[in-house]
Amino acid sequence: MIATPKTADNAKTRRFQEKRERILDAAALLINRHGVRGMTFVDVAQLVDLNTTSITYYFKRKELLAAAVMERSLQRIEALVEEASQGKDPRERIARYIRLTFDLQASIATDNDRPIAFISDIRALNEPFNSDLTQRYIQVFRKLRTFFEPPKTETEKTLGTIRAHVLVQNMFWLPAWISQYSTGDYERVCNRMIEIFEHGFAKPDSAWSPRLLQIDESSLKVGIEGMPGNFARAATFLINERGYRGASVEQIASELNVTKGSFYHHLEAKDDLVLECFSRSYGRISLVQRAAARADGDHWQQISSSMATLLNAQLYSEFPLLRTTALQALPTQLRNDVIDSSNRMARRFAGMLIDGITEGSIRAIDPLVASQLIMGSLNSAYDLRSWAQRIAPEKALALYGSTLAYGLFADPDTICAD
Repeated sequence: MIATPKTADNAKTRRFQEKRERILDAAALLINRHGVRGMTFVDVAQLVDLNTTSITYYFKRKELLAAAVMERSLQRIEALVEEASQGKDPRERIARYIRLTFDLQASIATDNDRPIAFISDIRALNEPFNSDLTQRYIQVFRKLRTFFEPPKTETEKTLGTIRAHVLVQNMFWLPAWISQYSTGDYERVCNRMIEIFEHGFAKPDSAWSPRLLQIDESSLKVGIEGMPGNFARAATFLINERGYRGASVEQIASELNVTKGSFYHHLEAKDDLVLECFSRSYGRISLVQRAAARADGDHWQQISSSMATLLNAQLYSEFPLLRTTALQALPTQLRNDVIDSSNRMARRFAGMLIDGITEGSIRAIDPLVASQLIMGSLNSAYDLRSWAQRIAPEKALALYGSTLAYGLFADPDTICAD
């Protein structure tokens, strides 16, 4: 068969698209390992067996490649949400969304699907990519929010936003811990997660009446001797708001009203400060957990008080916890160390849940899965900080805490007064 100009053009277009997809695959893997900042044309070229000049034929600049990776990732998330939205009611839609997410993670883990980049690194992109992709994510979130029944009251409207946020953020957090399981166990883990989202972990008649715990942060063992605590506070706020790349040394120094020279007097690099922020965040979580264990009450009281105290820090305090979105900026080994610290905090929550199940104050749920959902929910609460300023703290903590305590379908009237 003699190739016609049209068939030759089609073949050329197909080869171009195939190679472009391979480049996007490689870039997605590198972004997941090193963040947008650490992804380079040289590394991408090595993974796809091309030279750097060939990469620029497809993407003129690194920023264009990173934006294309994020756009493709959002497209796949959009497809999951759209397919899940076909469920007949909220429970079916949410269960379908969770199962589709697990199916995708299993396909990626077994090399049967293309990798998907962590979209948290959208914050690391320059304009207009940052704004354009963020707006696209907002549309995905709004679609996800329609999974729930239309709200009849202001409390139901608020609760729908919180529930959608907790759900989607835990799906984004899933890749950080699901690798602890074999893909053969994904179905069981998925079912246990759906059960927790549907029914919560508290007994149905358990009242939400947490105590805000007091901790002594002076007992924290800081990793950088002599570094002023306000360095970590300023960096945490800036990184949470703008991402790692958006929080430059100049901006951190300006926030502290010090010179860059003073900054580098205490720190050799910004990565050291990010690691210190994580160390302080997990140190504070540990202090809260230990304070809860010493307090009076059953294990439901301990867990709810821990959650309320940490939610209060995320939503209202002058020193919130560092968002895990900063993880991608750290070198691989340091990032793994931070995830190990997070898993230790999760295991402590799991121990509290197990003790609660034994004494009868907690429902019989999978404590390991529930503990990861708690960690993901507490961490992502920072994103709703501006919303929380508009309502009473007690109500905000009750509404947010209810998402896991009582599940995504609990009657708002049983959580707090309207």
